[in-house]
Amino acid sequence: MSLYRFAKWVVKIILMPLYRVQVIGTENIPKEGPVIICSNHISNFDPPMVGITSPRDISFMAKEELFSKKWSAKLFHKLNAFPIKRGMKDRDALRNALNILSEGRTLGLFPEGTRSKTGEVGKGLSGIGFFALRSQATVIPCAIIGEYKIGKKLKIVYGKPIDLQEMRQNKAKASEVTDTIMENIKELKKNNE
Repeated sequence: MSLYRFAKWVVKIILMPLYRVQVIGTENIPKEGPVIICSNHISNFDPPMVGITSPRDISFMAKEELFSKKWSAKLFHKLNAFPIKRGMKDRDALRNALNILSEGRTLGLFPEGTRSKTGEVGKGLSGIGFFALRSQATVIPCAIIGEYKIGKKLKIVYGKPIDLQEMRQNKAKASEVTDTIMENIKELKKNNE
């Protein structure tokens, strides 16, 4: 068993009952082919929570600081994470993400780039639209609804694939695609609160 699978199993045993997690819509995630799961971001627990509730293994971008020590870099790589430099174009991170998708795997992204302090869905970074346009991956919106409070209910909702065919054909801007993805996440959150 890989470290990723073992960690997923352990974290699932701990977090699912602790936060009374309800998972909706996993059937919307294709079993094969490249997939981008785009979620709102409210806590540091979001990546493991999306990771344990998705039926597919997910590779996440993570802030570069988490890879600063040799042991932590090794650990995060084994957990399918790869570093991204904040606030600048990071060609290595872009290449890594596109490689993951070209291999038919799943990429997990938090389009807002940082946690929301209010719990509301914020504006997304245009890089997300870039991945969606360049990869032809299926984009699945995900809404994390509730708070990470012990004993309180937390919902993880996976929506239907976002139809980006027309935007791809019309060579839409990456920022326009990102806006469409964010609207889908907002709608998903609103309809399941």
